[in-house]
Amino acid sequence: MKFKGFLKRRKRDSHKGDYGHIFILAGARGLTGAAALCANACLRGGAGLATLGIPISLNSIMEIKLTEVMTCPLAGTREGTLSLKAKKEILKRANEHDVTILGPGLSRNLETQRLIKELIPSIKKIMVIDADALNAIAGDVSVLRKTKRMCIVTPHPGEMSRLIKKDLNYIQKNRLGVAKKFSNNYNTVVILKGADTVVTDGNRDYINKTGNPGMASAGSGDVLTGVIGGFLAQGLKVFDAARLGVYVHGLAGGLAAREKGEVSLIASDILEKLAEAIKLVQ
Repeated sequence: MKFKGFLKRRKRDSHKGDYGHIFILAGARGLTGAAALCANACLRGGAGLATLGIPISLNSIMEIKLTEVMTCPLAGTREGTLSLKAKKEILKRANEHDVTILGPGLSRNLETQRLIKELIPSIKKIMVIDADALNAIAGDVSVLRKTKRMCIVTPHPGEMSRLIKKDLNYIQKNRLGVAKKFSNNYNTVVILKGADTVVTDGNRDYINKTGNPGMASAGSGDVLTGVIGGFLAQGLKVFDAARLGVYVHGLAGGLAAREKGEVSLIASDILEKLAEAIKLVQ
């Protein structure tokens, strides 16, 4: 299998600090599931530690939903989303950790979107930018050129349409070309999701063949983002973490579909099969 050896066997005397600490900025009122799926997938992906930054009004909910993931309550808006007042604490946390994830379930609240646009240029660690964080920068994608390290962006075709101001049909007919151009323009690894997900760093390309239509379900992308974060935390290079993450995510979806069928497949089914999928690539 092409990905054999990407994830190293663990030394007998290793400890959780050897496998990285991820800071996840995710969740808003009504969208806590996205945050939980992503955070749990980080640990299933092999990260040693994961901390979820969440609006303080939702912290008690997340303390119940999550067992192994730590939480960091942050200043929030009246709508139960992250506030600009949380910026200083978020930057402190993000720059103390190994990897930062931005986006799952953050909402389209205008103050929260402004917060994301101000955070992206100031975070010094590797980032995975997903979902509502992509929506936040759709009006000013040039913010990606100000990042300190090459990051990963994970748009589905609709999000890519908003990012590049092209219609959906154009994107679907030119998936590889669109992804490569975006990667070169903004110094990112692009994961353009969908059937035959495209992964590119502008020079190297990978077209994924795992997965199935049952994975077109709410929360599936949050699991993908989390498992990629887990691989980054262990020290994989950005392009390798992206393509391995896409492959393993699709493989887990295939394993889940064998048991549940495609129609009934949900994101937590994929999450539950990540461990089995990862064993197959070791």
